Amino acid sequence: MLFLACGLFILLGGCTGLFFHPRKGLSENPVAQRFAPRDVSFASSDGLTLHGWFLAAREPQGTILFLHGNAENLSTHVNGVLWLVREGFNVFIVDYRGYGRSEGVATVEGVHRDGAAALERLFSMPGVDPERVAVLGQSLGGAVAIHTVATSPLKGQVKALIVESTFSGYRLIAREKLGSFFLAWPFQYPLSWLFDDSYSPVRWIGGVAPVPILILQGAEDPIVPARHGQLLFEAARPPRELWETAPAGHISSFADPGVRARMVRYLRERFSLSR
Repeated sequence: MLFLACGLFILLGGCTGLFFHPRKGLSENPVAQRFAPRDVSFASSDGLTLHGWFLAAREPQGTILFLHGNAENLSTHVNGVLWLVREGFNVFIVDYRGYGRSEGVATVEGVHRDGAAALERLFSMPGVDPERVAVLGQSLGGAVAIHTVATSPLKGQVKALIVESTFSGYRLIAREKLGSFFLAWPFQYPLSWLFDDSYSPVRWIGGVAPVPILILQGAEDPIVPARHGQLLFEAARPPRELWETAPAGHISSFADPGVRARMVRYLRERFSLSR
């Protein structure tokens, strides 16, 4: 009876609820407003209108498409990448369907469509040097970013893919989360098969090459265990790097000034900048 109840819960929306926690209204963010974010509307391949912010650096050295994690929306996630704008990189941050001002309801297939649409939109923007574009995804956004770059006809123009705190598989992370809930623990394996694994990053990361890929993974990440970063690294093809970072928490690598400085050097190298 418990198995049937858990299965019914997941089939009626638990799968979506495990991965997506969107907020529709944008939060007031005076700090972000200092960077004068420009509203950008664009369409996903199934016709939904999506929303993003373009934050322009004063003397841009390149542009980064930022795909955020599974909670809230761009108005809060933008705080994690404002430092990149200060360092001289344009940032295009977008909301998936169902998040912020974007239309629709988030689904696994849908958010991957949205990542592809965002990359296509970025390359059409004025002020973007198409020879200096990178993609950065955090957590769920890293999963979207891997599939986006691996499958995009624009892959050859992307100079780097960077993912942080990204799970290796939808089914695997679902199994781990179900196993942490005492009622679902006995059924974590059969219930995990109810989750679509076709977009799992470990299946697609090998297709990112020859685009350089950088994986950042916190050694003590409480949400995405460190082994996920290792699994992704092993499945990736060169050129690839894995940085194990120390700050406690999830998507916390850039809290370390040393990691930020190293990232700036990495991006400048990818964009063939001398300084």
